[in-house]
Amino acid sequence: MIQIKNLSRSFGSLVAVNDIDFTISPGEIVGFLGPNGAGKTTTLRMMVGYLQPDSGAIEIDGKSIYANPLDTSRRIGYLPESNPLYEDMLVYDYLEFVSELRALTGADFQKRLHMVVEKCGLKTVLAQQIGTLSKGYRQRVGLAQAIIHDPELLILDEPTSGLDPNQILEIRELIRELGTEKTVILSSHIMQEVQALCDRVIIINKGKIVADDTTENLSFQFGDRSRLVVELDSPDPDFSMLLAQYDSIRLISSVVNNGTTTIEFEAANDIDLKREVAIFMSKNGMIVSGMYVKKHSLEEIFYSLTTSVTDDQVSIIADEILTDTDDLPQTDNNEDTGRDQK
Repeated sequence: MIQIKNLSRSFGSLVAVNDIDFTISPGEIVGFLGPNGAGKTTTLRMMVGYLQPDSGAIEIDGKSIYANPLDTSRRIGYLPESNPLYEDMLVYDYLEFVSELRALTGADFQKRLHMVVEKCGLKTVLAQQIGTLSKGYRQRVGLAQAIIHDPELLILDEPTSGLDPNQILEIRELIRELGTEKTVILSSHIMQEVQALCDRVIIINKGKIVADDTTENLSFQFGDRSRLVVELDSPDPDFSMLLAQYDSIRLISSVVNNGTTTIEFEAANDIDLKREVAIFMSKNGMIVSGMYVKKHSLEEIFYSLTTSVTDDQVSIIADEILTDTDDLPQTDNNEDTGRDQK
């Protein structure tokens, strides 16, 4: 559905997004991850037309999003991380205002309003002033405005920020439900959320795509070492001969609980760790109650791929990540910062 081709964007001499490519198919829920200053927010803003790229293309169904901006805006729903709202408006008035901007009026508006109010849990605050709402309810209002016009593509930047655990589960379920009929791009710093919701993960760091695969594949393919957990019906199993035979196999931990020992091994990927351990246990008559390959967590993968941050990238944070000031009209005092003026 959406294709990014050789996309680049700089702020002055600092390259925020550096010649990236990826494609997202209809119906996918894709996690778009990156640390502060990596180029994630800049990429999302270009995808919704808020920022112009220096070079490259953004296409929906083969057509540039800039060819017909009005048509593009109808097809995209966007919840920015900063979630700018008109605090002096009532929730109902705000949703009606947003709908009018999107040419959604009359019976069509009422139908969609009923859906988003129900799905986003806004019934009890519909007549309340936005400025009096908690952060969690403001986030719900932001999500409601992003989906009220029934877009094909949803771009959600930290959609569960500020919500309590019950609200997070409700919003996750809504996103999962929306993903059955829409394409969803989800940005979040909560790795468990991404792992629970997303079919695929794209990780950007220092302006470059450093990973693009399913969470399952990333978990198994990441790194040059594999892990294996074995549960044995024995309080003191001896693996010293196996460790002596293979220098690259390491025993990471051994925990005894009620006569059962749980052992974690690690080895280089060029060794079939599961097979070698299974053969050794069979030859030595060990009783196995469980054995499984341990996946690398998304947190581990993200940390390893994004921990090295250069001084230049730290400088980008001032241009890209301070979203509170980004969403305000710029004054003439910012003429020399290299930022787009509104």
